[in-house]
Amino acid sequence: MTPPEDLRSNAVWQHDHDHILHPWTNFGPFEAAGSLVVERGEGVWLWDAGGRRYLDAVGGLWCTNIGLGRPEMARAIAAQVERLTFTNTFVDMTNPPSAMLAARLAELAPGDLNRVHFTTCGSTAVDTALRMVAFVQRSLGHPDKTGIVARRLSYHGSTHFGQSVSHRPGDRVPEFRYETRGIHHISAPHLYRAPAGMDAAAFCDHLVAEFEALIAREGAETIGAFIAEPIQASGGVVIPPEGYLPRMAELCRRHGILVIFDEVVTAFGRLGQWFASGPETGVVPDMVTVAKGLTSGYLPLGAVIFSDRLWQAMADNPERWFTSGYTYSGHPVACAAALANLEIIAREGLLENAARMGALFAERLEGLRDLPTVGDVRARGLMACVENVADKTTRALLADEIDIGKRISDACEARGLLVRPMAHLNVMSPALIVTEEMIDEIVTTLHAAIREVTDDLVREGVRIG
Repeated sequence: MTPPEDLRSNAVWQHDHDHILHPWTNFGPFEAAGSLVVERGEGVWLWDAGGRRYLDAVGGLWCTNIGLGRPEMARAIAAQVERLTFTNTFVDMTNPPSAMLAARLAELAPGDLNRVHFTTCGSTAVDTALRMVAFVQRSLGHPDKTGIVARRLSYHGSTHFGQSVSHRPGDRVPEFRYETRGIHHISAPHLYRAPAGMDAAAFCDHLVAEFEALIAREGAETIGAFIAEPIQASGGVVIPPEGYLPRMAELCRRHGILVIFDEVVTAFGRLGQWFASGPETGVVPDMVTVAKGLTSGYLPLGAVIFSDRLWQAMADNPERWFTSGYTYSGHPVACAAALANLEIIAREGLLENAARMGALFAERLEGLRDLPTVGDVRARGLMACVENVADKTTRALLADEIDIGKRISDACEARGLLVRPMAHLNVMSPALIVTEEMIDEIVTTLHAAIREVTDDLVREGVRIG
């Protein structure tokens, strides 16, 4: 979307345009239009440099769980900066916020997930977990169990290892190289795109059989871990059929394959629970990766939360060194922010609000199914996706060059709503403080934007339906 003239003449817009390489830069559109300059945020609202207000239904990037601009968070961060700005946590040093946060995470996490390794973000948390697989398996006497099984449509971060394990088609570009040895991809549990004639139960059987066949083909002795988002977020809010995750986890246990749940998006309230692991999925994995909602985006922080069993396996030889970590692992200011954030979520009942508003969001979004281009609507908690198609019967997609997701997000933006475009998808993840009135505004605005874009496409001669 071409920004208004008052933004294009803004010095910040110009400096950004002339100097910054953004994550996932699309060079042609960026060169032409530059960036939306966001100057201020409060709660779920953002204001651009021209003073226009937007309801942020993206939640930053799945992360602004408690909302923006909270004075309590500013005070907690400032107090920690004055008390202890930084100390490293390598080898045998620590600081109070880091230790207290680790204890709080162990308290909140299900089962025996009592050990914590802090990282800088979700990508580094996943990268650490994936590398920990080889360390653990070797410690257990299985040095060849280093392979990783992931799913198509998955997103596990932007490190080299994380991108290699991820499998969203749009993320694979020919200019980069990706690891392939020992990395295996199986089908996403995407019921809307299941083989024709398969109901949810049959599709679940099909997915489990596919994993069993992979294990038989590659050999269980070569496979170290299975990594899965409980709900595939950036892949399009792909919600697995009932029983899928417990059955996949049972298969892993049978073959000595570690289970990693990537909860960078789903943890800390997005689904109305502290974690999807445990109550939401019926599975306590061996490792959980977290970030985003851990601090609600106030400061960068990630973590791997793992079981006592894995700790014991690694620690049974006192001569071992775990040679992985980051300068800012356990950063005291970031950990202080996380502690304050978790306290706000608990005190204000935001898990319960996310559950209530999530159910309402799903109900209201169902009304979009009547629109000609809306093939599917998927929602769980405060995660939602609208899948746009050319034909509802065949589920065929519109041509890539139409870029319908971006056209819809531009139409929303013009109406004061931010939704996230991903090719033919529009994804939403509003803050946990969202209200019924805000839910209605999101759905009403999105409905109008989709209708406008559909009418424009028909006028352009694009066949719909």
